[in-house]
Amino acid sequence: MSAQTPKLLLTTSPFLKQQEDTAWIMWQVNYALMPVVLAAVFFFGLPALLVTAACVAGAALPEWLIQRTSDKKLLKDGTAVITGVLLALTLPPTIPLWMAFTGGFIAITLGKLLFGGIGYSLFNPALVGRAFLQAAFPVAMTTWTPNGTLSDFFSVSGSSFAWPFMKPSVDAISEATPLAQMKFSGQETGVMDLLLGSTSGSLGETGALVILLCGVYLASRQVLNWRIPVSIFLTVFAFAGILHLVDPSAHASPFFHLFSGGLIIGAVFMATDPVTSPNSQRGCWIFGFGIGALVVIIRAFGGLPEGVMYAILLMNAASPLINRITQPRIYGTRGQ
Repeated sequence: MSAQTPKLLLTTSPFLKQQEDTAWIMWQVNYALMPVVLAAVFFFGLPALLVTAACVAGAALPEWLIQRTSDKKLLKDGTAVITGVLLALTLPPTIPLWMAFTGGFIAITLGKLLFGGIGYSLFNPALVGRAFLQAAFPVAMTTWTPNGTLSDFFSVSGSSFAWPFMKPSVDAISEATPLAQMKFSGQETGVMDLLLGSTSGSLGETGALVILLCGVYLASRQVLNWRIPVSIFLTVFAFAGILHLVDPSAHASPFFHLFSGGLIIGAVFMATDPVTSPNSQRGCWIFGFGIGALVVIIRAFGGLPEGVMYAILLMNAASPLINRITQPRIYGTRGQ
């Protein structure tokens, strides 16, 4: 007797499943980061490549050690590479390589593994690593060099190969970033220079146009939630525009705030981290609004010229609360 085909088949959701998994999404982000890294190498030469390699090696080491003692394949998902590259893009090109390596190691161990691994981080791991380096080595983190030329491509500062915990020898010309020039000298850098990367700063502060194009690619692949960067940009533009209208001599134009510092790369690649950002659409708008407002407040009234890192980390801490208050009402229940 053959089994009859049931007339009614009941199954549980989800009924439509995406073929893209976490590893696919993470490697899409890695692919989008490659043009940004190439732009940094173009502007700063070999030191940019060395810093990126040191950060990625530091981020991959703890996951490789765990793989040696367990059956977990942590390196396959690509998150260590993302963390290392993003951290490198927040660092100056002349930072000692051992510091960059340490920052990558701290980013993964304290920013990711300590919370339970991928999917459980409260704060963006790359920014956790940068916050550690900012607190531990403030001088190295605020020593900037101007862009080099093709003839300087293979020139490496003596500070890059400094021994751990030894005072590095600085043999490069230090130059203030556009935000520092505006903060302490009232000198505003041209928008085209900011867009094309003709300024000093961290590896990811140059070439805002390249970063925006990479963000468009990720949004088209539905890898990032476009609401977060758009809400950040709109908030920064609105708040900075109001301050500029009130006192143009003391506050830069909104376009300067949009394209200077780490705002573009922070909004496109760091604030959009699906683990540390809200999971509701309304929450993403609130999250981006908070980041944009904090950036302008820190830049305009704080003691530091830049505030993107602190703004994102603070809003990361607020993400669980935002998720709680913006979750849609379950169908068939009453709102409380």
